Amino acid sequence: MLGSILIATTMVMLTVGLHYAGLVILLALLRNRRRRAIARPHLGQGAAILFVVLFIMALLSLEIWLYAGLYLAAGTVPDVETALYFSTASFTTIGYGDVVIEPPWRLVSAIEGANGLLLFGWSTAFLTRITSQLSTLDHDWI
Repeated sequence: MLGSILIATTMVMLTVGLHYAGLVILLALLRNRRRRAIARPHLGQGAAILFVVLFIMALLSLEIWLYAGLYLAAGTVPDVETALYFSTASFTTIGYGDVVIEPPWRLVSAIEGANGLLLFGWSTAFLTRITSQLSTLDHDWI
């Protein structure tokens, strides 16, 4: 059990660090966009929001792939598709239960669910804040 906790803790630290770095990069890109948008405020609000959503989805997908890679490397699942499916179901807290992994790894997958829940919440809060900020660039947009 201690090994599972250490692996899960490492994965949480890795994914949270990755998520933080990704959001910092996204903010830098948006700040650069904002400087350009001041001269042309009516261009690109929808495109900017779409970019933010797609960037966040890519970030969350990368984190899911990291867990899938762990399960595949550990031999707990037979192939990449199953690893990705199981990781996505765990990370999104859907947890269908049609793919079951060995007992030592169940704790890791449960913590993956808690990790995913927090990262989706963080992403939602970030998206809400950014959407609010983008709409202030163009008061005629709404």
